[in-house]
Amino acid sequence: MISGLDYSPVAQSTDPVCEPGAWPIAAAFADHGHIFGMVANLIAAGATLTKVYEPDDEKASKLLRLASSATRVQTFDEILSDPSVQLVAAAAIPDLRAGIGIQVMRADKDYFTDKCPMTTLAQLDQVKQAVTSTGRKYAVCYSERLQNEAAEHARFLVEQGAIGRVLQVIGLGPHRLSAASRPDWFFEKSRYGGILCDLASHQVEQFLTYSQATDATVTTARVANLAHPEFPELEDFGEYQLLTNSGASGYCRVDWFTPKGLRTWGDGRTLILGDKGYIECRKYLDLANPEYKQNLVLLANDSGEFSQDVTGQVGYPFFRAFILDCLNRTEAAMTQAHTFKAAELSLKAQRIADEARLGEKADVDQEAGRGEE
Repeated sequence: MISGLDYSPVAQSTDPVCEPGAWPIAAAFADHGHIFGMVANLIAAGATLTKVYEPDDEKASKLLRLASSATRVQTFDEILSDPSVQLVAAAAIPDLRAGIGIQVMRADKDYFTDKCPMTTLAQLDQVKQAVTSTGRKYAVCYSERLQNEAAEHARFLVEQGAIGRVLQVIGLGPHRLSAASRPDWFFEKSRYGGILCDLASHQVEQFLTYSQATDATVTTARVANLAHPEFPELEDFGEYQLLTNSGASGYCRVDWFTPKGLRTWGDGRTLILGDKGYIECRKYLDLANPEYKQNLVLLANDSGEFSQDVTGQVGYPFFRAFILDCLNRTEAAMTQAHTFKAAELSLKAQRIADEARLGEKADVDQEAGRGEE
């Protein structure tokens, strides 16, 4: 059974965009399993992994197995001080990601982090300042689009006008909790940032991509611990609504309620409504289909109904484009503004939800106090 913690898909085939050794990178802080897919896809696209920093022997060995060119170093400073390293890929504990990224950029290297890229709006401001002062890239692996062929094919369809102007995007991001395999920090709110900050950053990024919006307002947001009192700081359910200046709306639901009987870690889906049709992405499985179908894209428009299994047809084009962006100092793969806007909106949604939850608790406490009078 596949776990979300270890889910790190790699494109089946990728033509490298540069010669071996032309773009040396390093990997560090493998606190989340996403790092292995991030690095493997960079290597497939042309990167050369030269250095690995990870205190845990097992995780370090797993990273080293990705490339014979890599050697393990004993301190992170050995990576920062190496002028040959062009980029550092990392998946640290979420509340540490911003600080590590600032260190990397100040060492004149680009940074590629797992989502969520930071846990507070103050960290976002600090990172923006560092990007401005250093001229380096602070990139984020929003893997639910960048490492999913159905999601990327949906982007192509939208850009080609297959459903006309996008009016609404619904993103569903259920995950399996697998509590026994999670580290302690996973259950500490100050460390993971909250469910909207973390999981829902994927859905915010996809909403901005499909709606082609540059800004949006969070209209409502909610988080809760509905069924896991043994983990008081865990938020097992979250939702939000967004509205762009163009009028496109978005709704997201994320949760930790994937049942044990499901064959994968979550039945992630995206629904995109346009004024001339609609698209549904069944990203990781087609529920109750005996074949393990994933990357299923359903389309209905004025031309008819279409069902496409795009597994092995699309790949992960972000990684090739991202390497070229780093080499040429361009922004074809994802703009810095888009990267930061996705983080900003998920953080604002988290803040709104947190404030609402605190208000609800205060009302309950006040009512309890009245009952004791």
